[in-house]
Amino acid sequence: MAIDMARETALKILYDINENNAYSNISVNKHLESGNLREIDRAFITDLVYGTEKWLLQIDYIIEKYSSVKLKKLSPWIKNILRVGIYQLLHTDKIPVSAACNTSVDLAKRYGHQASSRFVNAVLRNVAKNIDNIPYPDKANVAESFSVIYSHPKWMVDRWISLFGVDFTEALLKSNNEVPDFTIRVNTLKTVRDELIEVLHKEGVKAKNGKYLEEAVVLENPSSITRLEAFKNGLFQVQDESSMLASRVLDPKEGELVIDVCSAPGGKTTHMAQLMNNKGTIVARDVYPHKLKLMENAAARLGIDNIKTEIFDACLLDEKMLGKADKVLVDAPCSGLGIIRKKPDIKYSKNLNELDEIIGLQRKILFNAAQYIKVGGCLVYSTCSIQPEENLDNIMAFLSENNQFKLIGFEELLPENLKISSSREGYIQLYPNINQTDGFFICKIVREI
Repeated sequence: MAIDMARETALKILYDINENNAYSNISVNKHLESGNLREIDRAFITDLVYGTEKWLLQIDYIIEKYSSVKLKKLSPWIKNILRVGIYQLLHTDKIPVSAACNTSVDLAKRYGHQASSRFVNAVLRNVAKNIDNIPYPDKANVAESFSVIYSHPKWMVDRWISLFGVDFTEALLKSNNEVPDFTIRVNTLKTVRDELIEVLHKEGVKAKNGKYLEEAVVLENPSSITRLEAFKNGLFQVQDESSMLASRVLDPKEGELVIDVCSAPGGKTTHMAQLMNNKGTIVARDVYPHKLKLMENAAARLGIDNIKTEIFDACLLDEKMLGKADKVLVDAPCSGLGIIRKKPDIKYSKNLNELDEIIGLQRKILFNAAQYIKVGGCLVYSTCSIQPEENLDNIMAFLSENNQFKLIGFEELLPENLKISSSREGYIQLYPNINQTDGFFICKIVREI
C-alpha cells in the first residue's frame, strides 16, 4: 500500500501538535527540514497542518455530528486522520472528494486497523454527502454560532463581542482565518528594497513592496526561506510590518545605548541595529541561552556587531543599569491573540486564568525596565495582543503609580498611509481585520524627571 508522503507528514505534525502540545511552527519546521520533500509537497503539508489547526474547533464539531464514536474515545491517530480529511473536504478547492477520502483510508490502515479504515471512510463519505447541510448552531445564539462557524473558543468570542461588538468581532474572526502576507525586512546595511526584490526574482521568488514601511517586502510564494542565497547572505530577515513599527516608534539613533529587555528571537533587535546604522550599543537580553544564540547567529548573518547579548530575567531589577539607557524596548511576553493567523493553535492553548498571569508578568517587566531610562529617554512597550488588559490598561496602571513618566505622541514616525489618531496620544492598536497586519499594540512613554 503506497502512502501519500505529504499527507502522512502532515498527519505526524498534527499528532505532534495536538497530542504532544508541540508548537505548530516548530513542529512544521522540524519535519520539513528533515524530510527529502519537493517544494510542492512542502507547501501542501504546510497548508494541511495550518488549515486543519485553523479550523480545528469546527472540524471537531463536525466529527461529533457524523461519527458513531465520541471524539474523546477515538484513538489520537484516527482522530487526526479524520481532522485532516474533513479539512480537505470543507476548506480546499482543488482536492477531489475521492482523493481526500481514499488517502485518509490508506492512513487509517497504517495507523489503525481494518475496522478503523472502514470507520474513517464512512465518516468522511457522510460528511462529503452533507457538505452543504451541516447542522451548525442556531445563529440566534451569536457567540456559540460564531465559535463553531469561525472555529474560535466560545470564551474568546464572548470576550471580543463585549469589547468590540458583534460586527467587529465577526470581521476579526474572519480575518483570523485568512492566510497572512509573508513579510520580510530588507537589511538596509547590505542592500535596498529594489535590489533585494531583483535578487529574489532571480532565485525564483515573487516579491513586492510591503504595505507601509520602505524596508518591508511581501513574498508571494514563500518556501524554504533559509535555503535562499539572499537569506544566507544576510540580505533580509523575516518580520511582520507591525513588529517593524515598534522599532520605528522607538526611533533609536546612532551612538545611543538601547536595552531590549525581552529580545529573542531578535527581529526587533536587529531592526534597531539597522536604524542605528550599526553604531552605538544594544543590550539584548533573554532568559534562554539557546534563544540568544539564535539572535547572535542572525546578527552575524546580517552583518551586525553592535548587539551585546546577556542572559537576564526581565522580572528582576538590574541596579547597574538604573538611569543609563537612552531607549528601552519592552516587547513583552503576551497571550499572542493578535497572531492567530500565523499560529492558529494559540486559540486553543489559552484561557482566562492564563491571561491574568500574563498581565501580572507584563506589569513587573514594565516597572523594572522603566527604571533603566535616563531623564529625557524613551521606552516603547509592545505586544502581539489585541486585549486591552495587556496593553493600554497596563500602561495606564503604570503611569498612575509613576508620575515621572508620561505618554508621548509619535504620529510623525508612522508611515503616511498608517496615520492612527491615537498615535498623537502615545499609542496605537493594530488589528488584522483593519490594518491587514498582526494584531499589535505599541505605546511610547518618556521619562521627565
